[in-house]
Amino acid sequence: MKNQKGVLAILLMNLFIAFLGIGLVIPVLPTIMNELNISGAVVGYMVAAFAITQLIFSPFAGRWADKYGRKIMIVLGLFVFGFSEFLFGIGKTVEVLFISRMLGGVSAAFIMPAVAAFIADITTTSTRSKALGYMSAAISTGFIIGPGIGGFLAEIGTRVPFYSAGILGVFAAILSLILLTEPERVAEEAPTLGQVTGIRRIFIPMYFIAFILIFVSTFGLAAFESLFSLFVDHKFGFTPKDIAIVITGSGIVGAIAQVVLFDRLSRRMGEINLIRYSLAISAVLVLLMTFVSSYISILLTTFVLFIGFDLMRPAITSYLSKIAGNEQGFVGGMNSTFTSIGNIFGPIIGGVLFDINLNYPYYFAAIVLFIGTIIALFWKKPSHVTLFARETD
Repeated sequence: MKNQKGVLAILLMNLFIAFLGIGLVIPVLPTIMNELNISGAVVGYMVAAFAITQLIFSPFAGRWADKYGRKIMIVLGLFVFGFSEFLFGIGKTVEVLFISRMLGGVSAAFIMPAVAAFIADITTTSTRSKALGYMSAAISTGFIIGPGIGGFLAEIGTRVPFYSAGILGVFAAILSLILLTEPERVAEEAPTLGQVTGIRRIFIPMYFIAFILIFVSTFGLAAFESLFSLFVDHKFGFTPKDIAIVITGSGIVGAIAQVVLFDRLSRRMGEINLIRYSLAISAVLVLLMTFVSSYISILLTTFVLFIGFDLMRPAITSYLSKIAGNEQGFVGGMNSTFTSIGNIFGPIIGGVLFDINLNYPYYFAAIVLFIGTIIALFWKKPSHVTLFARETD
């Protein structure tokens, strides 16, 4: 495709803007809670509403990206995202805020599979890992920068971050509509699925293990991140500034690792081995968090832990894109689906366990990651797929 770098830059910008917009609103949520007398439980339900809606729409969005095209799904997703943010900005009732978050879940379901499929269409097997590493870095960077910018904009007005996110979403949608061209889909060797159709394709071994590991990694990260601030506050007396330094620093380190290390490691080790090592290291470090006590040890543990998570996710996406053949939208939709399931159950189970003992969520997350490591040990790439020549299982 002509001007591949320019197209990739637009796709990455779209992801960055979408996740920047999500991050923008984080510092303002406590103020909105106070304005509307919303309890923490209701905020939790709103977060779950986003993930549940994304879960419901992701399989359909993946198939629509294959059927109707990548560009139309990206543009629609960005317009829905912009509208959802405007709606949250003007919302004065809990019902309106819930509708806004549900629309946000729809937008995420539309954008993510289509962008992943678009990248798979415009890259070759040898360049895809690097591009998908950039994709994960764009998402992480948006999350990292978003809360800081949101806090600054909130000084102007509590609703300004939402309006700003809405404007960014509409701007990205218009830019994509004008500049993106539907990619040519290179005929690749499609997976041999026989008569397997519909939802049953999920359980095909070459897909199913990858989908399970997407859930495992997302569950572990969601359980870790969602309770981190409460964990270090209750156990170590961290201030909001301390928490911000650790989370932001970890996110930056993880994003750098994706850009600098991912392509090299995936070429040298192969995606499957990289996933195995990342899972094992992440499991050990999540467990280690319950034993460390000094500020430096917490900082270093969290930094390395984020590197593990941030290398694992693009590795699974890269593997799926290589085995999917002409089903890029399907695997992108399933990727988003299992990510949503992890994002729903990680914080819920972690929160319940936290009320019993503040170490229990991390014990449980470590167990889940260890189980994922064992599953990955029995994982083999399909024989019909030619991955990097230097990959070994």
